[in-house]
Amino acid sequence: MTTKNNSLQTILDKFSIQKLNAMQEEAQHAIRTHDEVVLLSPTGTGKTLAYLLPVVQELDVECSEIQALIIVPSRELAIQIEQVAREMGSGFKCNAVYGGRSGAQDKIDLKHRPAILIGTPGRIADHIRRERFSTDFIKILVLDEFDKSLEVGFESEMIEIVDDLPNVKKTILTSATQKVKIPPFIGLRNPTYIDYLHEGITQLKIQKVISPSKDKLKTLVLLLEQLKNESGIIFCNFKDALQRVSDFLTLNNIKHDCFHGGMEQIDRERSLIKFRNGSHQLLVATDLAARGLDIPEIRFIIHYHLPARSKEFIHRNGRTARMNSNGTAYILLWENEELPDFIHELNPENFELKKTKKSIEPTDYEWKTLYISGGRRDKISKGDIAGLILKQGNINKDELGNIEIKQDCAFAGVIASKAEAVIALINNSKLKKKKVRVSLI
Repeated sequence: MTTKNNSLQTILDKFSIQKLNAMQEEAQHAIRTHDEVVLLSPTGTGKTLAYLLPVVQELDVECSEIQALIIVPSRELAIQIEQVAREMGSGFKCNAVYGGRSGAQDKIDLKHRPAILIGTPGRIADHIRRERFSTDFIKILVLDEFDKSLEVGFESEMIEIVDDLPNVKKTILTSATQKVKIPPFIGLRNPTYIDYLHEGITQLKIQKVISPSKDKLKTLVLLLEQLKNESGIIFCNFKDALQRVSDFLTLNNIKHDCFHGGMEQIDRERSLIKFRNGSHQLLVATDLAARGLDIPEIRFIIHYHLPARSKEFIHRNGRTARMNSNGTAYILLWENEELPDFIHELNPENFELKKTKKSIEPTDYEWKTLYISGGRRDKISKGDIAGLILKQGNINKDELGNIEIKQDCAFAGVIASKAEAVIALINNSKLKKKKVRVSLI
């Protein structure tokens, strides 16, 4: 199987994947041979690549209009899919549009039509209303995490979009939710289901952590001290409570970052970038981080607040114990608090807290994140940035972490002890034809 530019193995090599997993193999075959596919698989199992590979194969090199439309519930998921599509190196233009992004930038990107357009329902519907592009050539519709889009109130926009696509030949729906209901307006007649939601759940351990007081902040800190430097996410139900947790962690010198819907888009993106490259091992988040985000393998999640429904509990837990790895979900519980039935029936074990006097020790390899003022639009690649930092920044390969390229900027993780020295050596250097500024975020 090939795309416009690359063989399948070449694409997999770019993602450091030896071969597709069973779900991806089955999904690819189903999407190639059926017009309606519903793909159900846990978060982190590679659904994006599973549908992008066959979608790219269906695109017409000669067509200069949008051919595939991917609708997603969140900005972060749109950005993530765009990045995966670009890293595939298929040769087809791909752009993401979403709320919080400059409308002027959207117009620039849409002037030269992408073959694949990714976006949130509100922004896509707005562009269709303004006739910013033709919908006549869109033959593939992907509704990624479609149930989440419906949950967060995008039903009317999704109906509007579907009604404005006259020539769709292939429809793909994805979800990480069991017993998901497909609304009639999508118009599926006889879909083929690929269901892998039963996979990969046995590696998750669920444990209760009992707090002697209703205010669980001190118990949270004791738990984190016991977990040492492992990476994890602390889930809160509301952003005000999240801020209170964050303030208490800061008071106790526990490094972390935050992620919630009240943050500016740029701050949310940077929180995830720092979490991915290890600048922070802890993320304090609302359920916005429970699904559809590109977050690396983490060792644990903590339910600081209990979710209201079973579905949120499952999605939160899906951030750990992914792809055949182990992980633990800790439920922080006041001693007089009762577990809801959907958790009680899982018989979570009791976790014994040990009182320690030590705070969390810094690791030998702490990371800082560099901001670089040049990106994909300047024809700058990951290799260009790695070469600059390694050669001119005078560090070793194991002292350079994750590199992420955006349209107009890039980010790179470097070992904390050398970050300032690297900046001094490479700031105002030339990458391709652009002089780039380098600073810490």
